[in-house]
Amino acid sequence: MNTNCPKNEAAEKLLAGYNCAQAVLYSACDQLGFDKSTALKIACGFGAGIAREEEVCGAVSGAIMAIGLKYGRGEGEDRTKTEETYAKTREFIKGFKAKHGTLICRELIRCDLRTPEGQQYYKANDLIHHTCAWCVQTAQGLLEKQL
Repeated sequence: MNTNCPKNEAAEKLLAGYNCAQAVLYSACDQLGFDKSTALKIACGFGAGIAREEEVCGAVSGAIMAIGLKYGRGEGEDRTKTEETYAKTREFIKGFKAKHGTLICRELIRCDLRTPEGQQYYKANDLIHHTCAWCVQTAQGLLEKQL
């Protein structure tokens, strides 16, 4: 994998100290006409596979939130919006998996962020640049095509 840090808005936000979910949702706010500060708050708990549980990658979660904001079913709206949102979400996931092989955080980073040792490994191996920045870059790119 190329180790040069990607230079898109989501990667820049990640490298500025926000989590992966925040970075991706934030990067979609201008297209969505959504408040960036609110987006950062909504996505805050989804980083590192949901609160460092290393489940679904936060970049994926942030993108799915953006898809929901664009296509999702709101109060009193037709149920067909749910199906459209699911289809868009599946399309996004397919693209992400094609690029990274999985959407599971622990499989992407290969360390346990719930432990001090795992967090040290993450930092020592610069996984924020070598893995996470690439995931948010992919998520932003796929998302831009859908919105």
